[in-house]
Amino acid sequence: MENFTPYSALAGGGLIGLSAGLLWLFNGRIAGISGITGGLFSSRSRDIGWRLCFLAGLLLGPLMFRIAGDETASIHISPSLAVLSIAGLLVGYGTGLGNGCTSGHGICGLTRLSPRSVAATLTFMTVAAVTVYIVRHWLGAGSW
Repeated sequence: MENFTPYSALAGGGLIGLSAGLLWLFNGRIAGISGITGGLFSSRSRDIGWRLCFLAGLLLGPLMFRIAGDETASIHISPSLAVLSIAGLLVGYGTGLGNGCTSGHGICGLTRLSPRSVAATLTFMTVAAVTVYIVRHWLGAGSW
């Protein structure tokens, strides 16, 4: 493992948990990214402000980290735009089908001991592990 950074990972996880807790404490909302994003298109107008602020924080966080002088991991995306678009649509369909995304179920749902979120997170993790195994060992791809 060449990019193991336990302190920054611990700090990042703590900040994610803190932001989810603050959103729930002060706004009564669960920090599921798919629900927050989807609510922009179907929500009442008074809900749009906090949703935009939350999503802006997600986008501006890495930028502020880089401005502070630390390096962010370089990301190399090799699949085509068509593959990424199909993958994005499948993720959107899956979050709709699962009534939430990995962040909503994995972070907030598990914290609240929601049985639905436990089942969803176990399903996400199992399918992800099986997918990586198949892609790496059966299809021979993925020497990332």
